[in-house]
Amino acid sequence: MKLGTLSDSLQHLPFDQMLDAAAGLGLAGVEVNTGGWSTAPHIDVAKLLSDARARHDYLRAFAARGLEIYALNAAGNALNPSVRDDADTLADAIRLAGALEVDMVVTTSGLPAANATDTAPNWITSSVSPENSAALRYQWEDVLYPFWTGMAALARENGVSKIAVTMHAAQCVHNVLTFHDLRLAIGPQLGANLDPAQMLLMGADPISVIDVLGDALFCVHVTDATINPTVAATNSLIDTGCLTDMSARAWTYSTPGYGHPPEWWARFAYRLCQNEYDGWLSLVYQDPVLCPKSALEKSTAVMREALPGELCLSRP
Repeated sequence: MKLGTLSDSLQHLPFDQMLDAAAGLGLAGVEVNTGGWSTAPHIDVAKLLSDARARHDYLRAFAARGLEIYALNAAGNALNPSVRDDADTLADAIRLAGALEVDMVVTTSGLPAANATDTAPNWITSSVSPENSAALRYQWEDVLYPFWTGMAALARENGVSKIAVTMHAAQCVHNVLTFHDLRLAIGPQLGANLDPAQMLLMGADPISVIDVLGDALFCVHVTDATINPTVAATNSLIDTGCLTDMSARAWTYSTPGYGHPPEWWARFAYRLCQNEYDGWLSLVYQDPVLCPKSALEKSTAVMREALPGELCLSRP
């Protein structure tokens, strides 16, 4: 396994300084944010798509520092019924990945409206009422399956072998079951990006998720969350409060080592090895307390200590 970082973890830095910081941490690569939920400060997608020389220079900037681009990230809501921007961002990320010879795009499944006339995304989390079941059928059969059939075809046309879908709150694919439903319909080029914080904030166990995903696990984001047991016990983990009002929340994004101790991350890394995962561990900065530099230094140290080493992945 290799350690890298999301470019947005260093979004406060200009492009060259972002690369210098990643290399200074001893990381091996960068997952570059291309838009969607990101302002994409470190890439000009349109220019790179149209200019072969610009692509060459862009790749050379990484290589000069011993870094590689292991994925492009286009997370957002590509199925927003009112705005198509994120769908276009995803399509362009796939095209650019092919042009850069990057074999993986990381994204989210998208979340459409509940029916063809609604204009707002609708996350259905219960099948208690009949209208919810009808909404789910519409979202999956009329929107999600056709959209991802098209995106998978576009990826094949551009030589992109892996689309890693993050199981994420407020998305159609938010857990292992919904991920498998989409993968079964679309095919094996669709894999999972495991974001432990997203699993934790929905009450799942990220270590158990590793076992169930098996070889469908394409990428791992190194994220953590702190659960507030008092609030969670009384209000559940469903929380729409301000992300920085930590004492009032059921959960808060945090840096590995603070949300869960290094021993937990050692078990997490060991379970990845047991399942023969040999992909990237992508550091993600989300901590509302620490600055990016401190958070990434801590995350890097925790994960370096957690990784068992080469013997873990060797096979007779």
